[in-house]
Amino acid sequence: MFAVVKTGGKQYKVAKNDIFLVEKLAAEAGETVEFNEVLMIGGESVTIGAPLVAGAVVKAEVLEQTKGPKVISFVKRRRKHSSQRTRGHRQLLTRVRITEILAAAN
Repeated sequence: MFAVVKTGGKQYKVAKNDIFLVEKLAAEAGETVEFNEVLMIGGESVTIGAPLVAGAVVKAEVLEQTKGPKVISFVKRRRKHSSQRTRGHRQLLTRVRITEILAAAN
């Protein structure tokens, strides 16, 4: 069984015991979070939401809070201006493990 969930402005196809990174969630390591924005549930039969599947919940356990790789943004103006600027950014991320996928909330 799999589900498509939306979190942090992105969509993820997940199955039980999948481990993946999402945008930072307000939860500590070891806590359980619920993804209520379930767009689709698949398996033996497929349920597609319009836009969300009513009552569907995906539960996950937070493994750790981490940072993504450093992204360098370099801007250089040529010719007469001779200016340049370097910026670095590391996105805050949360690593989660899917514990269960519920088609209808209990």
